[in-house]
Amino acid sequence: MNANLDLPPLSASGAQLGDLNHARVRLRSGQKQPQCNQGRQSVMNRFTFTPALLAAISIVLASQIAAADSTEQWTIDSQADWQASLAAQENLKIGDGLASPTAKTATLSSIVKRFDQKTSATSITVQQSPVWQNWESVGNIGTESMADAPVLLSLGPDNYWMFARYNAGPAKKAKKGKPKPKSKAEPAFTATVATLEGFDIPLETTRLPNQFNAPGGLKKSQGGYHAWQSRDMVNWVHHGPVTERFSRWMTTAEYVDGKAYFYYDFPNDQDPHVYVDDNLTDGIPGQNMGLAFKDPSHGSDCAFIRDLDGKFHVIYEDWSPIKASTHAWDSPLAGHAISDDGLKNFKILAPAVDERTTPTGKIGTYKHPHWVKEDPKNFKTSVAEYEIHEPEQEAFGDWASISIGGQYYLFADYDSAEHGKPMSVAWFTSSSLDKQFTFCGSIGRGHPDPDICFAEGRFYLATQQSHDFVSPGPWVETVEARVGVDTDGDSKIDQWTDWQTTTESYDYTPGFAKQVTKTAASLDLSSLPAGFGFQFELKLTDTTENKSKPILDNVVLSFTR
Repeated sequence: MNANLDLPPLSASGAQLGDLNHARVRLRSGQKQPQCNQGRQSVMNRFTFTPALLAAISIVLASQIAAADSTEQWTIDSQADWQASLAAQENLKIGDGLASPTAKTATLSSIVKRFDQKTSATSITVQQSPVWQNWESVGNIGTESMADAPVLLSLGPDNYWMFARYNAGPAKKAKKGKPKPKSKAEPAFTATVATLEGFDIPLETTRLPNQFNAPGGLKKSQGGYHAWQSRDMVNWVHHGPVTERFSRWMTTAEYVDGKAYFYYDFPNDQDPHVYVDDNLTDGIPGQNMGLAFKDPSHGSDCAFIRDLDGKFHVIYEDWSPIKASTHAWDSPLAGHAISDDGLKNFKILAPAVDERTTPTGKIGTYKHPHWVKEDPKNFKTSVAEYEIHEPEQEAFGDWASISIGGQYYLFADYDSAEHGKPMSVAWFTSSSLDKQFTFCGSIGRGHPDPDICFAEGRFYLATQQSHDFVSPGPWVETVEARVGVDTDGDSKIDQWTDWQTTTESYDYTPGFAKQVTKTAASLDLSSLPAGFGFQFELKLTDTTENKSKPILDNVVLSFTR
């Protein structure tokens, strides 16, 4: 027999509706309810969905929707937003949707954001431009025994790896027509047992004060890349070979589920191949899986990065629009492909970087010195074709990649179209791997072959030159903020928060070597009373000695009623 559930009429008091809400909360929280032990069907059979019940349920749902709609954001992002939202500014230029200081210090004040009922501010969040020019030059972050293009992996706190060819020492060359000069005898060196904080394995000293040999590092080189490990990005433990001579053109690495993926070109500047290595300390190369991606163009010198879904993305040089032999073996075009496992079945996507000039329809040729020599089975000629473009093109290559809070960056060689300008490191950025990357800037001089990682709370940009670079991150100090509230509705600010410095912070992402977590620059405003209007003020002070400055991308204030 069905029983009707007595419910308060629509004019019921708040207390009665509160009882109904309380019952709903008890049900959602999983507390036992009377007579519910006979199963769902028996419960449904005990009640009839009368009009009164349906009306009460509608009231509850409406209150939930109202609660969900009680949050609001004031976002200043576009050019129009900035122009409409600022009441005053000093030493600040608004352009292209950004607020950029024109002097060492700048200030801005917003208009008063009005509300028709009392509202509470919860937070203010400041985002800066992702251009990332906050770099400082430093000495070699590795050791003198690391040669050729460096490859970096950051596997979490105090677990940093660098891969390079092993350099036993510079060779003395003879002048033409003269015998090779005798090398000066170096003082005899005897290795001794060493200890290093963070390492509980046998270690020996080397001639280099910041390098130590582990057992794997005592094994004979196989002519390819070796592995070094550090806890502090200062002292390095040498673990020995990870690739062989034929695979010496190593370009990049990734890491997943306890295994390193070492990508190398074979032959040079062609088709990425891969080793999978689950032991980086044994001094023995891992399993050579062979060809990973058949590059449809010439160039490779690729970067690999896993997105947060675990898919592998490869960014590779595409030489089809340029005579690469006269442009440092780089190109204005970078291809992009994706794979589930990084080992096979790559799908080619739209180019990641495209800085081509105008195609002429004419075809030119160039010759590569390694293709037939290294892989005569698959390469019957070392001559390649390209389409001539005009005017002269910028060229980029030897790609490296990292992501910070979902903002992706590509670092590369930069061979300028400007005659006589030295090579340098360039970088590009995009909010998604599915979007084309835009040029940000360049730094340094010399052919870099760069790679980048996050370690010790900052970012390390390694090159094959004698100097490297470090950065605290894309955020540029200093940004101070305060927020005021109009408590009585007269459009005048009655109470301000204290001035507070806000900044971004960065951290490792578990399970990812190249995905860095970002915590946005945000201030808690819960101490402010509720009011009818809110205003914010910012002070920008450029405290760096480099060309970076605190350029604002957007400001978001969050409210609740």
